Parts: sequence; structure tokens; C-alpha cells
Amino acid sequence: MARIAPGKRAEYRAFVELPTRWHDNDAYGHLNNAIYYALFDTALSQWQNANGLPIVGPDAYRFVVVENGCRYHSEAAFPDLIHCGLRLAHIGNSSFRYEVGLFRNDETIACAEGFFTQVHTSADNRPSPLPDAARKALETLLP
Repeated sequence: MARIAPGKRAEYRAFVELPTRWHDNDAYGHLNNAIYYALFDTALSQWQNANGLPIVGPDAYRFVVVENGCRYHSEAAFPDLIHCGLRLAHIGNSSFRYEVGLFRNDETIACAEGFFTQVHTSADNRPSPLPDAARKALETLLP
């Protein structure tokens, strides 16, 4: 099977910077696999909060993760500064798929790329159409 080439920084629409920490490294001297998912999740949460999509509190949107994944291209390690590139690959009636590229320091090629598919749900945990304000914010991430 042919390996998919890493994405480029210019292919992403928004960025969130996150520092690595000493304890993020594993015994091999690079970021532990679970840290990549924590970076994805933190970047998405920060972007959502900064763009009018609160994830906690009385006005929070109920976005449930239904699928995620990661493709590793090269190593990252403390003390790298990670630039998390965000884009939207799909937006439907109630679901959407974020793609996240992680870029070390000033590098233009992703060291890892992941995705999160989320579904907007109602209070009874059933899929619910995306509110117009949420759709408008999400659409800013479309390529």
C-alpha cells in the first residue's frame, strides 16, 4: 500500500500553537502516541471556544466524537513548539470532520495528521441539526 504524503502547512485554514512539555516524551525520546491525540483535542477545543462554539457551561454545544485517527510522518519531541493546523474535510446536517496537521516549530510539512468526526447532539443524545451559528463558524475552516 502506498503511503500518503504528509500535508503542508498552507493546506490548513487556522492554527493553534501548543508547547510540548518534558513529560510528553516517552522512553524513546519522542512524543508518546497519546500526546498527539491530546494535542489534537486541545487545539480543537481552543479553536471552538475562541470561535463562539463553547464546549462547557450552560451555552455549550453538545459535540460528540464518533471517530478519530492519526497518521504519523516524523517524530516530534520536547521542546518543540507545535503549530496545530485545522481544516474541515466535511460538513453535513449534524456531523462534521475536522482534520488536524501538527507542524514542529517552523516546519512546513506535517509531522502527524489526525482527524475527529463529531456529531451535534440534543440533550437526549440524539443527532441534531447543526445550529446556524455553529455551521457558520465551522465553514470558516473549509478549504
